Amino acid sequence: MDAIPLSTLAIVLAVLLVLSGCFSLAETAMMAANRLRLRHRAQRGSTGARTALNLLAQTDRLLGVILLGNNLINAAAATLTAVLAERLFGEGSYALAGGTVAITFLILVFSEVTPKVVGAAYADSLAPFVAFTLAPLLKVATPAVWFVNLFVQGLLKLAHIRPPEESAATLSQEEIRALVLEGNQYFRGKHRAMLANLFDLEAVTVEDVMVPRRQIHAIDLAAKPQLLRQQLATSYHTRLPVYEGSPDQIVGVLHLKNVIGLMQESEEIDPESLRPLLRKPYFVPAGTSLLTQLTQFQADRQRIGLVVDEYGELKGLVTIEDIVEEIIGEFTTTAPGAAGGYRREPDGSVSVDGMASLRTLNRLLGTRFPLDGPKTLNGLIVDHLGDIPEAGTTFRLAGQSLEVVQTQDRAIKVVRLLPPIGRPAAPLQSRDERASSSR
Repeated sequence: MDAIPLSTLAIVLAVLLVLSGCFSLAETAMMAANRLRLRHRAQRGSTGARTALNLLAQTDRLLGVILLGNNLINAAAATLTAVLAERLFGEGSYALAGGTVAITFLILVFSEVTPKVVGAAYADSLAPFVAFTLAPLLKVATPAVWFVNLFVQGLLKLAHIRPPEESAATLSQEEIRALVLEGNQYFRGKHRAMLANLFDLEAVTVEDVMVPRRQIHAIDLAAKPQLLRQQLATSYHTRLPVYEGSPDQIVGVLHLKNVIGLMQESEEIDPESLRPLLRKPYFVPAGTSLLTQLTQFQADRQRIGLVVDEYGELKGLVTIEDIVEEIIGEFTTTAPGAAGGYRREPDGSVSVDGMASLRTLNRLLGTRFPLDGPKTLNGLIVDHLGDIPEAGTTFRLAGQSLEVVQTQDRAIKVVRLLPPIGRPAAPLQSRDERASSSR
């Protein structure tokens, strides 16, 4: 090499450093690329994305060719640096040490750190282009890569390490949900909340959203005709469960549109005239998930279901609207007098209906009430105290101070949540505004 000018050797060294940097950039870009995004581009016809996916499917060979090229170039650069140091400073340990330090610095800055930072920052954009270069290199270097991988596979077997299949790298449902909630740049607030709520449908049961048995609006066929007419005329529901004598004896569901003609023909409604209009009641097991029940409603062409426990006892009522509200938020057609009223008091406390859902309270007020037992605040308090407390009783539950304000008919009607309440002094939010929060 003595005949080669120093300027030529310096240029060759610079080229080697650039090539080493290209291999480092390629390695980082390929490993950091989002496979889901590459798969989407490949489905839309991107040849580069398809090539990148093919290379990523054989990671051992891909890394083999990249590291083979990178290490060969780095070794050549180190050798060339030693030659340059000898010709510039002569033979000696100091010249060799100086050359080692210099080439280490140059490789770190220009061939490792900088290219890898760039590759990681623009991995999804660079991977398809890098794949075009790596694919032919892999074919050319197949024998060398195969030889190296023989030792690699042997070491992995000795260490009892088995690389995961490609399917193992797929995202779990919780990971996808987290991506949706964090995807501010891809989804607007309302869309993000709806997508997140869809993932929760499988974890929430009909028991969590049903109307409790005590609050079901139903009509009794055994009632007087005048009372029947009044109930039908003043009902704000389109479908009403119908029982005979006892609320446990549900005999059908009545669609009010089928009664309009009957009410116009006669001032009094004959119970016997209502029987032909009744539809067969549709019963739902209490532990059914909302996702399953939504599918069942669709398959059975139903809109309302009566929730029963394992003994067949009536527990409540669920409609398709209740499930849809879990996805998109509450409708404006809430029935008057429904449970779930909240009122902020001047002293910072919040008055809550005793039949309010614990899940709704946790989302609305930031409380930490447990959800693995009773579903309402009334049920949780009674379960905690072991008795129906008197008005004025104050206690702490799940880190929250509560005061029983009113009890009636063996149930707690109004409870005051004393400050601080979860997120103290926070304004009450609508369900749409809080839907994107984690459950």
